[in-house]
Amino acid sequence: MPAETRRLVDQLALGLDSPICLTWELTYGCNLSCVHCLSSSGRRDPAELTTAQARRLIDEMAAMSIFYVNVGGGEPTIRPDFYDLVEYAVQSKVGVKFSTNGYTMSPRRARQVAGMDYVDVQISLDGVDAATNDAVRGQGSYAAARRAMDNLSAAGFAGFKISVVVTAANVDQLDGFADLAASYRAVLRLTRLRPSGRGAQVWNRLHLDQRQQVRLYRWLTGNPGVLTGDSFFHLSALGEPLAGLNMCGAGRVVCLIDPVGDVYACPFVLHDDFKAGSVKDAGGFAAVWRDSPLFRSLREPHSAGACSSCGSFDSCQGGCMAAKFFTGLPLDGPDPECVKGHGVTLLEAVDPGRVPSPGAGHSVPVTLLSSRRGKVAV
Repeated sequence: MPAETRRLVDQLALGLDSPICLTWELTYGCNLSCVHCLSSSGRRDPAELTTAQARRLIDEMAAMSIFYVNVGGGEPTIRPDFYDLVEYAVQSKVGVKFSTNGYTMSPRRARQVAGMDYVDVQISLDGVDAATNDAVRGQGSYAAARRAMDNLSAAGFAGFKISVVVTAANVDQLDGFADLAASYRAVLRLTRLRPSGRGAQVWNRLHLDQRQQVRLYRWLTGNPGVLTGDSFFHLSALGEPLAGLNMCGAGRVVCLIDPVGDVYACPFVLHDDFKAGSVKDAGGFAAVWRDSPLFRSLREPHSAGACSSCGSFDSCQGGCMAAKFFTGLPLDGPDPECVKGHGVTLLEAVDPGRVPSPGAGHSVPVTLLSSRRGKVAV
């Protein structure tokens, strides 16, 4: 890692006055039941922030000079006030990037977002064909995503994102995803599968093996225009660092606000051990971000722990906190997908009974889900 980048990472590790990457899950409601959903979404929570509370939170973001907020869910567009909140955020000089499965992205909505400043759209897709995608996201979801892309393209929205969770089922389709993005003048964004939420149930089956990780690393280094959001910084131990900060930003430059206003250190660790507070607490979100004991501890210098003897620690920083936590590995140990194989060795010794549970979440029973597939009135 170049010295100037190393200095920047060291500085960011101490935390900032406001997060660089703030994720806000507006709702747990969703018309799909993706097998890897990090928040086990399905049903709306009756304690979701009201429109008035959401507006006050946006006011806080503006006061903290938060330039962009990443809005997700669940499926955020099912909230009746979704587009009103987007417009309010933009008027408050807080840009919005929202992720959607595409079911509600009608030609009218596509024209609406295409005409808005500081709004970006991210369409979720997990296969270049319906067979691959729908096995993960549900029957009909591929057609809905492609229809949304068609509508965005027709509305003149160049540069929208196609967001892919890389799994063992689609890692051989990377070139196809790149071609698809190019055909829409879109930007490809790849993210890592974490054993969070429902993802914990499929991680053993769908996460990348050593050979696939090497292939992904080589593909990413050969395609520098592909976005990753630092999802794969553990792969930097294979050679040249990937583009980005290459660090775990949990509680330092990254955090998540869930639909009821609880604040977590990382979007991938929705667990009480990593809950820092609530936007409803005295002082609001700003007080949680700046004064939470959890965030303060995450910003303190940490040793390399069990990875101290590995010459690649400066490159991979020990990997992903969420991946370690939800596979039962110590947080100061190697990533379960450590490219040197150290995580695999430790996983073999983990007692399944001591692996933290991702919780029940808000999943919808399969029988109910099948009866409403594709509908959005959740």
